[in-house]
Amino acid sequence: MNNAVNSDARSETRREPSLYVVATPIGNMGDLSLRARAVLEQVDRIAAEDTRNTARMLDALGIKKPLMAHHAHNERESAQGVLACLQRGESVALVSDAGTPAVSDPGAVVVRCVAEAGFTVVPVPGASSVLAVVAASGLVDGAFTFRGFLPAKGKNRLDDLKTWLACPEPQVLFEAPHRVMQLVDDLENLGMGGRDMCAGRELTKQFETFYRGSGEQVFEQVRQDANAERGEWAWVIGGKQDSDNDAEAAQASADLDTWLTLLLAELPLKTAVALVVKATGMAKNTVYDRALLIKSGQS
Repeated sequence: MNNAVNSDARSETRREPSLYVVATPIGNMGDLSLRARAVLEQVDRIAAEDTRNTARMLDALGIKKPLMAHHAHNERESAQGVLACLQRGESVALVSDAGTPAVSDPGAVVVRCVAEAGFTVVPVPGASSVLAVVAASGLVDGAFTFRGFLPAKGKNRLDDLKTWLACPEPQVLFEAPHRVMQLVDDLENLGMGGRDMCAGRELTKQFETFYRGSGEQVFEQVRQDANAERGEWAWVIGGKQDSDNDAEAAQASADLDTWLTLLLAELPLKTAVALVVKATGMAKNTVYDRALLIKSGQS
């Protein structure tokens, strides 16, 4: 890693015209970096996810800049507007309401458009909900996977969650306040009571809260939190361990024996095996060998 330090934020002006992707505080204004503030002071205009929220932040900083709306519903159109500004020789800062644009927020489309047009894209890093909850969790010692927000509802929600939870590395995800109880129910129904977890609410804000422990402990703590639905959540869920695989294999074996015992009492061996293979997707040889053992024990 290069340890060289550039302490002169004014040097950013040498890169104009450029698009600056600026991370803003996720709750505590003290987390805005000196470099981010200098960039916001120096650019010609700011593309904001919500111009009202950004205007309040700029007022607090004593900065006045023209604002242009850039959000999920107009991203392709606003990307062209940003590109037009750059083509006129202007510099533009791209900000979201909190955190880094293009990380669970709009921004990727405009960054791609600007880069493809040959203009420089300059990241200005800062506060991150992802890194904040990972650092506070004590559950990550190497790789982790950041998933963002789950689908709001429907089969895709549970399908995605099952896929994520089958991974060996810790999973980091966000959840909206009005869906956090649904997340707790989903995790509980998927048998995650034994997984190590950390759930964080209102990160970096006055009422920042963390719940840590087994899934069962975290579920209970979240359910008892009277303010659970008043702030966004970031979760770290421990990865699937070998012991989980052993337990699942033992359960699958027990289920296989149960079904084969019942079916072999009523059906020929080949028919019973074919039904189990079709219902479970298990390998035919595995089911057949187990059926032979059970059949011989019934004789």
